[in-house]
Amino acid sequence: MKLMRAAAAIALAGAILGGPVAGLALAKDGDVIRTGACSGRSDWKLKLSDEDGRIEVEFEVDQNVVGDVWRVRIRHGDDLVFAGQRTTKAPSGSFEVRIVERNRAGDDVFRARAVNTDTGETCVGRAVWPA
Repeated sequence: MKLMRAAAAIALAGAILGGPVAGLALAKDGDVIRTGACSGRSDWKLKLSDEDGRIEVEFEVDQNVVGDVWRVRIRHGDDLVFAGQRTTKAPSGSFEVRIVERNRAGDDVFRARAVNTDTGETCVGRAVWPA
């Protein structure tokens, strides 16, 4: 019953604000979610969540084009913790990278960057997991 009320409240907020309220229904208490626009028409989302005392990092780029290759890097502080390529997949034309990192002393700063190998479009996101 509480879940139905929460979903209704989110839908109502979206209607009042003039559009969907993205990501709220899937976020857990304590999650850190940052979103933004890339240098072209794509959008990015960087989500940090508790994973049994560690930090789950999810970086997603939604391009709405299937089959494009992106070079992706994720940094935890100054350390490069992921470097690789991802290809946008059907049906949404997006990709996601998921890693789990240890929770360091103090604030944990994550920076994610993706570059489309064909178009050069760039997505850059930053999120902080508080101490």
